[in-house]
Amino acid sequence: MANTTIVLITGANTGIGYQVVRALYSADKPYTVLVGARSTQKAQDAIAAIQGEFPSSSNKLVPIVLDIESDESIQNAYEAVNSQFGRVDALVNNAGAQFDLNVASGSLDPRELWAKSWSVNVTSTQILTSAFIPLLLASSNPRLLFVTSGTATLAGSENQSIPMNRVPDAGWPKQGGLNIPAYRSAKTGLNMMMREWDRVLKNDGVKVFAISPGFLATGLGGNPEMLKKMGAGDPAVAGGLFRDVLEGGRDGDVGKVVSRDGVQPW
Repeated sequence: MANTTIVLITGANTGIGYQVVRALYSADKPYTVLVGARSTQKAQDAIAAIQGEFPSSSNKLVPIVLDIESDESIQNAYEAVNSQFGRVDALVNNAGAQFDLNVASGSLDPRELWAKSWSVNVTSTQILTSAFIPLLLASSNPRLLFVTSGTATLAGSENQSIPMNRVPDAGWPKQGGLNIPAYRSAKTGLNMMMREWDRVLKNDGVKVFAISPGFLATGLGGNPEMLKKMGAGDPAVAGGLFRDVLEGGRDGDVGKVVSRDGVQPW
């Protein structure tokens, strides 16, 4: 395994994570991609689809059962990866979710919304990262990536040409518009978490990034077709950005939020 780059991707069976797996599996460089998913079946289904798309690839895809909200699942995944590989060259913290629209549907109340948003996007990502640090430090070229969002930039929240930044009419309750405050607040928190990991691991040689893939039509909000109508792009474009970061193309931007267009403002 010395001549292959071992990359663990959480939430890798769908959305951005799936596109990163595709980009690495189809790469000319040797990769072993650990496809994290909440069940073996979900991981295997994603692997079968990607292998079918790129039948000539000599890279490896390995299913890893990983529910980032479960400490037991995290520990089991760590033990499996440690026993089989002994290291991780890159950890891509992709698993995340947007729950804001669940309040309107009645499946979450406001307190549950905010707690769940931070549990998945921040707390669980922090716990997972902490667990896998020993395997990252066993790498000769470790990289730690966090998937953030363009909605998380504080500076960008002033741009009222973006629907979610528009100031609503006076009165209460507010009606209409795309309103995702819990999600974007959690991703802003994740940006600070990334900065903390960059500080803590700087003397260990770990290159830490947050990646902002852009407005893409994934299942994150539950309706990719609706997102397409709003101008969202093809999720496949994210794969190349992540591969570029993993292969050193953005090493001048360590500790920052990287996008396809440059560095995202804080």
